[in-house]
Amino acid sequence: MTDLNAEERAVVDLVRDFVDRDVRPVARDLEHANEYPERLIDTMKELGVFGLAIPEQYGGARVSMSCYVQVTEELARGWMSLAGAMGGHTVVAKLLLAFGTEEQRQRYLPGMATGAIRATMALTEPGGGSDLQAMTTTARRDGDGYVISGAKTWITNARRSQLIALLCKTDPDAVPKHKGVSILLVEHGPGLTVSRDLPKLGYKGVESCELSFDGYRAPAGALLGGVEGRGFAQMMTGLETGRLQVAARALGVGRAAFEDALRYSQERHSFGRPIWQHQSVGNYLADMATRLTAARQLVLYAAERTEAGRRCDLEAGMAKLFASETAMQIALDAMRVHGGYGYSTEFDIERYFRDAPLMIVGEGTNEIQRNVIARQLVERGGIDA
Repeated sequence: MTDLNAEERAVVDLVRDFVDRDVRPVARDLEHANEYPERLIDTMKELGVFGLAIPEQYGGARVSMSCYVQVTEELARGWMSLAGAMGGHTVVAKLLLAFGTEEQRQRYLPGMATGAIRATMALTEPGGGSDLQAMTTTARRDGDGYVISGAKTWITNARRSQLIALLCKTDPDAVPKHKGVSILLVEHGPGLTVSRDLPKLGYKGVESCELSFDGYRAPAGALLGGVEGRGFAQMMTGLETGRLQVAARALGVGRAAFEDALRYSQERHSFGRPIWQHQSVGNYLADMATRLTAARQLVLYAAERTEAGRRCDLEAGMAKLFASETAMQIALDAMRVHGGYGYSTEFDIERYFRDAPLMIVGEGTNEIQRNVIARQLVERGGIDA
């Protein structure tokens, strides 16, 4: 795998130090209180985390995708919710850079680079789940703009974002359906309501909400790229970044669980020796480390392909699938290593166990990922060398 350059290594080190110094000491209390981490988010803004996908010409400090996934892993190692707070933001930045008009880039990217403008994306609907083409949210052309009606759900940072990349139908009668889908860049205003915060097993602190659009008016200039009917393909490209980000979050959670288990296995003694020396515990540690290392290589491989401009839908899907399943297994095994303490809210293991499932069902369920992987394998005729 290609090494990071000195500047990118410094970025990862900076975030790692932030996590160890500021995040890990407070994450448990913030998570249990389901408290929005305002101070930590402000520090992330100061560190430039929200501008890591944005070029210097727009005020950011763009890094390679390999660096970005390592930053994401470090944040998730401290508290997965912090990595979630910048996930959709990065996808929207990528969408603007790849498909936006220059006017749209100038309007949003400088503020996004500093975190003054926080962005999220709105894809999922209450009755659609991973079937995005079944969406019912529509944007009807009316004069010099659009009138939007519909609902979205599971929208991260919905209350605190200033910009929402909304996937909707501008031509509900289009055949095939994806030809009628567009992305509109919408801001909070009349006709847009954040209807409620969704209660969650994990992923606390950062809100996940339902959105309701009822006669919301967006100007014609809100259409990403200025051409209708391209939104589905645009978002599929954006989701390659999203799936890599989710995979990197899973690496962070898995790594945190493994490191806690490794440390605990050396501190805890039973029958006169540290428990790692018992074969059953040692086997858990060996398997955890092996799976985590394999998952990291998959994620970095997909990241490097993305950075090189190569097709990455198969690789991002494989990375997301394997890394998320790995994080779930490691969280469970870490709980086994900790015994009863792993079930206690006084230890972080139970938090990892509650956070890990999000990566299995988020950004396209793993069942969908397997379908995508199989389809791409047939289309490509196998795995690229």
